[in-house]
Amino acid sequence: MLLTAGAAVALLAVIPLGFVGVYTVLIGPAEAWELIARPRVGLLLWNTVRLALGAMLLSAVLGVGLAFLVERTDVPGKRLWHGLLVAPLAIPAFVNSYAWVSLDRSVMGYGGALLVITLSYYPLVYLPVVASLRGLDPALEETAWSLGQDRWRSFRTVVLPQLRPALLGGMLLVGLHLLAEFGALQLLRFPTFTTAIYDLYGSTFNGAAANMIAGVLVLCCLLLLLAELKLRGPARLARVGGGTARAAVPVRLGAARLPALAGLATLVALSVGVPTYALVHWLRVGSSTEFPLAELAEAAGSTIALAGAGAVVTTVLALPVAWLAVRHRGALSTIIERSTYVANALPGIVVALALITVSLRLAPGIYQTALLLLLAYAVLFLPRAVVSVRAGLEQAPLVLDDVARSLGLGPIQTARRVTLPVIAPSLGAGAALVFLAIATELTATLMLSPIGTDTLATSFWSASSDLRYGAAAPYALLLVLISVPATVLLMRQERMVP
Repeated sequence: MLLTAGAAVALLAVIPLGFVGVYTVLIGPAEAWELIARPRVGLLLWNTVRLALGAMLLSAVLGVGLAFLVERTDVPGKRLWHGLLVAPLAIPAFVNSYAWVSLDRSVMGYGGALLVITLSYYPLVYLPVVASLRGLDPALEETAWSLGQDRWRSFRTVVLPQLRPALLGGMLLVGLHLLAEFGALQLLRFPTFTTAIYDLYGSTFNGAAANMIAGVLVLCCLLLLLAELKLRGPARLARVGGGTARAAVPVRLGAARLPALAGLATLVALSVGVPTYALVHWLRVGSSTEFPLAELAEAAGSTIALAGAGAVVTTVLALPVAWLAVRHRGALSTIIERSTYVANALPGIVVALALITVSLRLAPGIYQTALLLLLAYAVLFLPRAVVSVRAGLEQAPLVLDDVARSLGLGPIQTARRVTLPVIAPSLGAGAALVFLAIATELTATLMLSPIGTDTLATSFWSASSDLRYGAAAPYALLLVLISVPATVLLMRQERMVP
């Protein structure tokens, strides 16, 4: 039953890939090569790869460095800094771009894109790394110290290997989301595969060139998944018990305390302060600023309802996939898990077109209904839930399941009474991440939402794309406020070290 459920989820996730593949076969290899082997595609590949690598590396450096600073040093105000470092998750990337571009039109091109994307996505690495650091037994490091290793060497040889699943999972999420990012990069005028696909679909709707570029984007995604799988390795990191019931000895910063605080304040000012200032600025002085209360309330209600339902559906679908990947390892389980990541690298418009085509042929009754839109959300954001659920299962001791079964509990009872309570924080974190993603999703919502349904993201985009920054500001502000509870939930999954 578990394998059947996982296979069904994987089948749903690969529908967009099948759509691109079938279209590629239909146009033939000669025309496909002619469409791919063009200088423009080479430029788009270079832009996409260098932005993805740059953002992933910067997010990894920031995520690990900030997690170590907050968890393993005596920096003042740990709880406050933790909250502020997670806060960018409540600000959509395209709202961040809107803030920077509306205040300074020179923030464009590669430098601007790398800055905005890193400021928007580094919490995807910081959160799992800080949670893993918090759960590590300090006795591991102390043993290394007793063997003559200094703090840096023990961190490199003992701590980093323990952080590898969280670090690689976070970097994978950054890379996948960047491959599919449209709104932020379009506002920043930095062309990538995703923006080119949207431009081509806008002019030809189902154009051959757009599908070929989508195929190249899928190949980039596959390479990213294979790299993460190779680097992750087969090691199991779960243990029974919590180790020694005490916090790790904090590193005394000494003279480095002021520079560390200055660095934290600068990062928070750039990632949270700039968009906050921009929203307040345009709400006050924007010539197009208005507050249509009825429209705002309707858009907010639609956003909360769709994001909440989508988060539940996506997290439930992620469970059998993650369970197979961790508890029933093998080639088939790996294929099922990896297949759920592929569609995340495709733009929402490709996923929407694929689901429209399939639904009209197989189930026309669900076309332009909330059900089809929720399925699109699940396809797009399964990786967020799978990564979180898998991280929880990786650290849930398998011996607990064995003990439960030895006491006469069946597989379903064991999962319900033992495993699910253990991984409940990871389920909550996955649902919160999906909620945040759906609340800010743009293109699939525009194409698949029932007639008359507007969300805060679509209303914001309609105003900002017309350069009506004042009119866009109230929708952006509500979008941020709605995202705050999910962000707080992510912050509270683990207790902060006092």
